[in-house]
Amino acid sequence: MTQRRSLTFTLLSAVILATCLSATAEAQRQTYESNRTRQDRPGDFDYYALVLSWSPTYCADRTGDRYERQCDIRAARPYAFVLHGLWPQHNRGYPERCWTRDKPWVPKPVIDQMLDIMPSPALVIHEYKKHGTCSGLDARGYYDLSRRMFESIKIPARYIQPMEAQLVSPDDLIDEFVAANPGMKHDMLAISCRGAGNRLREVRICFSKSGSLRPCGANENQHRMCRAQRMYVPPVRATAAASTNNKKSMREQDSPLPGPR
Repeated sequence: MTQRRSLTFTLLSAVILATCLSATAEAQRQTYESNRTRQDRPGDFDYYALVLSWSPTYCADRTGDRYERQCDIRAARPYAFVLHGLWPQHNRGYPERCWTRDKPWVPKPVIDQMLDIMPSPALVIHEYKKHGTCSGLDARGYYDLSRRMFESIKIPARYIQPMEAQLVSPDDLIDEFVAANPGMKHDMLAISCRGAGNRLREVRICFSKSGSLRPCGANENQHRMCRAQRMYVPPVRATAAASTNNKKSMREQDSPLPGPR
């Protein structure tokens, strides 16, 4: 009798434990699905990050690219800051590739009209699929807003068409953007650097959904994005001749300068 009661108790305990584990797993699944749904719902975000890419840094790793006009080694590379994208952001974290009722398709006229500031058809398509779908806008509306925000920002003079390499600190670059753009404050943008010599990679500028400048969220943590005291800013290659006839001097110019980093 005692052994039977012990076996019954053991089986009952196992059933209770299994039930608890199942309930816990279901609760975790529901929490995950709820979070995923929130992350991926079009129009559900806190602010935009306008991402400006420093084209010479991007193209430095793509010297063999013959298909994208931005980095084509056979042609001029006149690009300095270009539009990388407009990213919907949460104050912490971000949505991406949000589900939409219609296929996230970018019409060719929309692609063509963006190529002056976003010189890669593949990038235009990619950015809408990954980020634009979370804006709640169709492709035309998303890129109209992207252009409006891009053109509202004044680029500091020495970054418009620099023909010589520069060294600059992230703080100094932020100061220059703030000085050039009335209403912009230091917490409304962040600088990213990467690779050998801490090359300038991108500038992120934060906007509200309505299109006005606003403080950035935790995604634009300056210490995380670039810890360098100074960054190397490679120059623009404005003519095909510069990249063809002056390879040696350009290689020397593109090399990170000596000294502390």
